[in-house]
Parts: sequence; structure tokens; C-alpha cells
Amino acid sequence: MRLTLKIFRYDPNTSAGPHYDRFQVEADPNDRVLDLLEAVRGDQDDTLSFRRSCAHGVCGSDAMRINGLNALACKVLVKDLNSDTIQIEPLLGLRVEKDLIVDMEPFFAHYRSILPYLINDEPLPEDGKERLQSEAERERFDDTTKCILCAACTTSCPSFWADGQTIGPAAIVNAHRFIFDSRDRGRLKRLKILAGQAGVWRCRTAFNCTEACPRDIHITRAIAEVKQEILKHS
Repeated sequence: MRLTLKIFRYDPNTSAGPHYDRFQVEADPNDRVLDLLEAVRGDQDDTLSFRRSCAHGVCGSDAMRINGLNALACKVLVKDLNSDTIQIEPLLGLRVEKDLIVDMEPFFAHYRSILPYLINDEPLPEDGKERLQSEAERERFDDTTKCILCAACTTSCPSFWADGQTIGPAAIVNAHRFIFDSRDRGRLKRLKILAGQAGVWRCRTAFNCTEACPRDIHITRAIAEVKQEILKHS
């Protein structure tokens, strides 16, 4: 197959402003979008900039907009796009540093704000073993442990686009993971943070986040469960 890649370009050091470059590439239907980007950078324009690491849908570093939808470039196959032209752009809502690379610091600042770690200062069990929980207790938050912090959900959220201050779906998902962990004792701290002006009540249940998640996390459901927990403890 011969495809056209229409790629967003911006270099603050040399560009007058953002623009699109078009590249012709030969592709197999089973190629991934990441393969095409690598081909462009390797054979046509070595200044093309994008993030990638594991290339297997685990690290989340190559999240971008592909034909208008947030996705991981390493997971999207050419045959699934069903198009002769593929438009590739950086994630929305975060400052573009160069081409497809965005500044992720605001995203990670929101993530850090919800205390994304186990909080428990109680003495360890006398037998010296770890704090145990039942299979049912572990299952309660299993879905939200799948987050890879790719930002696909947060940067698909209209509330986040509005001003960047909304804490965003990814932060709420990671808070959910600890709020419902039977071993954790920081529930009320996190609920207070999420009940704030930039927290869960900014969610308008658009389901953009759930549709964008490459790990198929039920994000909108998790946000609803956190809202219920806030009301329960208010």
C-alpha cells in the first residue's frame, strides 16, 4: 500500500508557526503507525520528533492523535484506519515542545497531587509478612491498576482542554486505585483533593476518556464511583 502521512510539525527554534508536512510511504496493512513514523524519520526526514520507548503498548510514551482520535501509535494498525491519508498530531491541551512531543509536566503534576502511593503508617503484621487482602478486595480496584499514564484520556477531556487546571481522568483513575485498596489509609485525604474545584465534579460524563483509553479501563465508571464515595463521606 502507498499512503500519505500528514504530520503536524512545529519547531520553536526554526518555525514561524505550526504547519503540516506530507510524506509518501510504502506500508503493509499490518504495519503500525509507529512503524510509519520510524520509516519517515529514518528515510525521509531525520528531524521528525516523537516519543517512543517499548513499542508494545506498555510504556504509553507514544500517545498522539491519529486521524483525530487519541491513541498509541504502537497499537494502531494501518488496516484498521481504512484510509489512504493518515493525519498525525500531538495531544491536545498540553504545550507542544516540538512536532509530536508535548510537555507532560502539567499532566504529571495533576497525577502527583492525588498522592499516588500506598498510605499506611500502621504497624506491620506481627508475623512480619505483608499486609494481606482477599481476592475480592483486590478485584475491587483491579481495573484502575491498568493505567500506563499515557495521558490519552486526560487530553481527550473537554474540561481539561478548557484551562488545563482540571485534575483530569488519569489522576482520578490512579486515586481510585488507592481509595478502594483495603490496605490504604489515605482515602479521606484523596477524597478531599478530588472534591475540590478542579476535581471530579468537573467531569461532564462525555465518555471521551473511556473511548480513548488504550488499556480499556472503564474510566467514566471509576469517576462515578469516586463521586459516590465523596458523597458518602461528606
